[in-house]
Amino acid sequence: MTEKIALKIEKLPHCFDLPKYQTPGAAAMDLYAANDTTITLKPLERALVPTGIKIELPHNYEAQVRPRSGLAVKSGISLSNCVGTIDEDYRGEICVGLINLSNEVFSVHRGDRIAQMLIAPVVKAQIEVVDKLSETQRQEGGFGSTGIK
Repeated sequence: MTEKIALKIEKLPHCFDLPKYQTPGAAAMDLYAANDTTITLKPLERALVPTGIKIELPHNYEAQVRPRSGLAVKSGISLSNCVGTIDEDYRGEICVGLINLSNEVFSVHRGDRIAQMLIAPVVKAQIEVVDKLSETQRQEGGFGSTGIK
């Protein structure tokens, strides 16, 4: 059984709809655009799109705002910050920074599903400074050092 937590949501006057899981197996819920007028994004343009909601996360949880794969693949629309992190102590409106990575103009209409939000537990690291890290087979190899195939 999937663990469930309480997510408190304050619905602002301009809210279109509350976030929704679209299928029983969905890991993230869709966020809806709550803009009053159509937002037009020219190629490489960015815009901050309101959702009309504020959230209160439980202690030691975060919300991750991620692109919708269909918008990214079909229309070249992604998030300007790749993945947005909403900390447990943030109480402002959830807004989504969209970017148009296509060569075509894209319009964001009120009620469009523009991103998805995943609720996840937070694990905090305790920093430990060492003189040397343990050795591995890979060592410092990165940026494609293991090849493509």
